[in-house]
Amino acid sequence: MSHYDIIQKPVISEKAYAGMERGVYSFWVSKDATKTDIKGAIEKAFDVKVVGISTMNVRGKRKRVGRFIGQRADRKKAVVRLAEGQTIAALEGQA
Repeated sequence: MSHYDIIQKPVISEKAYAGMERGVYSFWVSKDATKTDIKGAIEKAFDVKVVGISTMNVRGKRKRVGRFIGQRADRKKAVVRLAEGQTIAALEGQA
């Protein structure tokens, strides 16, 4: 699996942007990726040093349209902490 397959997209939320000031970034990742896979993909894609990773499985929300009930897909989120003083420049300007 290449790092393009592991990292799907960054998480866009107020909480994620607040973490960027402290060097903590959030990404949606592949559901079968391990912490070591995610660490290697982040380091290779953005040329940074990863200090810590937390992962969580996020269940899809149940949504209703009229009388029909559906469910969004389950996803996996990774919260990545970078070494002191390092940033991901590609994500800093999105706020």
